[in-house]
Amino acid sequence: MTETGGTGQAGPQGGPRIGLRPETRRQQAVKALWISLWLLYLSAPVTDLVSGGHSLGARLLGGLGLAAFVVSYLVLVFRTARQTGVRRVLIPVAALSVTATVLSLALGREWLVLFVFVSISSGAALPGEISRFTVPAVTALLALTAFAVPGGDEYLAGLLIPALMGGFAMVGIRAMIRTTMELREARATVAQLAANEERLRMARDLHDLLGHSLSLITLKSELAGRMLPGQPDAAAQQVADIERVSRQALVDVREAVSGYRRPTLPGELAGARTALTAAGVLADLPAEPVEGLPDEVESVLAWALREAVTNVVRHSGAQRCTVRVELLQTLAGKLVELSVADDGGGGGEPVPGNGLTGLTERLEAVGGTLSAGPGAKKGFRLLARVPLGSGS
Repeated sequence: MTETGGTGQAGPQGGPRIGLRPETRRQQAVKALWISLWLLYLSAPVTDLVSGGHSLGARLLGGLGLAAFVVSYLVLVFRTARQTGVRRVLIPVAALSVTATVLSLALGREWLVLFVFVSISSGAALPGEISRFTVPAVTALLALTAFAVPGGDEYLAGLLIPALMGGFAMVGIRAMIRTTMELREARATVAQLAANEERLRMARDLHDLLGHSLSLITLKSELAGRMLPGQPDAAAQQVADIERVSRQALVDVREAVSGYRRPTLPGELAGARTALTAAGVLADLPAEPVEGLPDEVESVLAWALREAVTNVVRHSGAQRCTVRVELLQTLAGKLVELSVADDGGGGGEPVPGNGLTGLTERLEAVGGTLSAGPGAKKGFRLLARVPLGSGS
């Protein structure tokens, strides 16, 4: 009956973020709301306090006990995202078990529902290798207490399954959260390794491109130096060769760097998913990008996608972003269309100078068009279209 370790946390715009701790007051409030909703199941003990016919002293002690139970429960499950020692968690779980037992024995069968909260909190807060024993133990304690409370066996059938299954459900959710966090760390590590490998590849390519050229330039410079002033014509020829080699080396470097810098749709789609997920925006992206596009067309669409996703992350306040890349057949011929739409509050006419001017110029260079403005229902939509030649 709780969301643990971040399952109840909200992203910047209120969406759930699995495996992440709340970072702002709003995220903490959303998580607290998710957790507190389950406290509605305590209506039976509260009703029993109000109209159960108990004495004033029993009501006061029962109210204090219930308040202490709720506070301990909330503190326990709200801290499950933190690394806490097992012993420091077992103590409050044991305290909750004792409180549930005493209140049930003292005030009646309506209080047996507290054991369900104990089972769930133990599954949520304790490691799986321990909670797989504590959840059945709490369920067994529930059964024993129910038989000791007048009429408790009538409530037992409706509480055993929620206590047992709810506790083990929390064990599964905790394992899912831990796996999600490990996956995030692994993806970050893979990204870092990929960046390092790219740097090494760039260094190797530049060495291969420039090593021979620079060696040749050095050799011809030495020759030209030795030929002067006695052989000026031969020295001039060496200088001309040096100029030719250096120009070719510059062309090779520019081609290599432009190849590294040219964005691709698969790379930008992967980057868009990472950026949107990190910002708490649900990313609806195509599973497979369109293949076989000319390099210049793919490059300009990749730039458009990068700019659009950056605007969504920074300015839109959206909860969902939908990206589509499609090949269309029109009367004028084939074209490729990129659509980036969000459901945020950024609707309205685009403001000049926010990067759209540069995108328009890039698209016009390949015969494409760009339109940007309010979406069909709400939010903002960017639409880029580029015609394809008959041979594409």
